[in-house]
Amino acid sequence: MLSKKICTALFLTSSLLAPLANAEIKIGVVSSSTGPIALVGIPQKNTVALLPKSVAGEKVTYISLDDGSDPTATVKAFKKLIDEEKVDAIIGPSGSGNAMGVIQFAAESGTPMLAPVGTAAVVLPMTEQKKWVFKTTQNDDLIASALVDQMKSSGVKTIGLFGTADPFGENWSKVMKELTKKAGIKIVANEYFQRQDTSVTGQSLKILIANPDAVLIAAPGSSSVMPQTTLKEQGYGGQIYQTHGAALDPFLRLGGKAVEGTILAASLMLVLDEVPDSPSKAIATKYVADYKNLYGKTPATFGGNVFDAGLLLKNAIPSALKAGKPGTPEFRAALRSALEHTKEMPATQGVYNLTPADHSGFDERGRELITVKNGKWTLLK
Repeated sequence: MLSKKICTALFLTSSLLAPLANAEIKIGVVSSSTGPIALVGIPQKNTVALLPKSVAGEKVTYISLDDGSDPTATVKAFKKLIDEEKVDAIIGPSGSGNAMGVIQFAAESGTPMLAPVGTAAVVLPMTEQKKWVFKTTQNDDLIASALVDQMKSSGVKTIGLFGTADPFGENWSKVMKELTKKAGIKIVANEYFQRQDTSVTGQSLKILIANPDAVLIAAPGSSSVMPQTTLKEQGYGGQIYQTHGAALDPFLRLGGKAVEGTILAASLMLVLDEVPDSPSKAIATKYVADYKNLYGKTPATFGGNVFDAGLLLKNAIPSALKAGKPGTPEFRAALRSALEHTKEMPATQGVYNLTPADHSGFDERGRELITVKNGKWTLLK
């Protein structure tokens, strides 16, 4: 028979090892459910309830924090999730500028970050730090190329750019300069504004004086509305384009008649009833139905970006578990590697094909040309 001391030692050893053998997977989520980015962050926070609760037999726990749209609060939230909660990955934050400010912390800790933000600057150009970041929205150039092609086919020769003075608007300006030059379209005005501004009259007047054939507004969430309503109030009669940052129903409600006829390229989620059947349509349709059942309203596409992050993690976790236990550097590193090799994975926004050089991974299946007709989103035909 085993001595009492040996039995006690074995019991203590098994007690210590048991939590490791059944360690749960912990995913942090940082969203801006309050503050200026709330129209983006609220559906993202709400979507957490719809993310996978278990993967490959392992329990998945989500720790959700609100950064109030404040970049400083985003940093605090990331540090808390990494240092105190010891999460295996982080979904978020909601804002482009907020995301740019925490990439270093994800990289230093070796924690995969799935960013549901607009700017491609979080993953491009690829660097040692950015290799820990994956982007669950379409890169700006994919959306912009569809818009520029439409502009060219419509005879647009000159455009004005009107964007937010942050990574979102700045990257759009960079991308548009490259694409319009190739298309023979001249940029005659390039104005910026702050998301919290209560007036953009001065910038709008400068664009009106330049008299472009069309104007592209590059702004996320509710900040996309005021530039357009101001231009319309001042008598601008040209075509107005928006980015996928405006792809939410409050844009229609807040803009009213001023946004009628707007053209943008965005997710198929806006026009599910009009697009052909596909794996992405089926996933998006179920997500929308489940969200409506839980909250009584349709989610903005930004919520779909978080849902897709959950699907990407669900797809990558089984492979990562072969390399290490949740809560360990080995598991996080393997999770990053598995995410980087995602192939032909359909989700609400399109189909993901990730590579070491491309951490967004969308192709033309991740966008639709859409317009506003009779106050509703509809496919541009």
